[in-house]
Amino acid sequence: MENILLKEISKGNINAFEQLYLLYKNKVYNTAIGYLQNIEEAEEVTQDIFLTIYQKADTFQGKSKVSTWIYRITVNKALNKLEKRKRSPVSQREVNERDRTDFDHPGVQLENKEKSRFLFKAIDELPETQKTAFVLSFVEGLPRQEVADVMETTLKSVESLLQRAKSNLRKYLIDIYPEGKTKK
Repeated sequence: MENILLKEISKGNINAFEQLYLLYKNKVYNTAIGYLQNIEEAEEVTQDIFLTIYQKADTFQGKSKVSTWIYRITVNKALNKLEKRKRSPVSQREVNERDRTDFDHPGVQLENKEKSRFLFKAIDELPETQKTAFVLSFVEGLPRQEVADVMETTLKSVESLLQRAKSNLRKYLIDIYPEGKTKK
């Protein structure tokens, strides 16, 4: 069905685009916000992703699932935005850093907000590939094989990245999470 929607989108069918948008808007936004930890930037990137999907629908070759293709676009756009943020003037970077320090993911329940702030701060410190594997696996809940497809790597590589990500997160969280320092 999603393949048919993309074919219709490539022909300019707005109704097909609306259907695909409704299917993926939350997934795309949640992935973007998991990377960017900034609501405004996540909204901007989400719009850019759907514009890209609309413009590039005719380039989808069907070698992967549509969801994999969309996640790949999402990850690339989010990483590009992070890279652009790093290259921005220092004053803008400082504003972004301050915003992310107190980031509350909109999908996290109120009683878990404080813990999630520490977790997202730690996730932000992960190397790019570990962050991608972790966000897609544990924040988005994608099956490991789909994560491997999105990342264009092997399942074994994703498992290794996840192990390293969890190890790095554990170390980082022990250092930054106040309650973690008292528990051994």
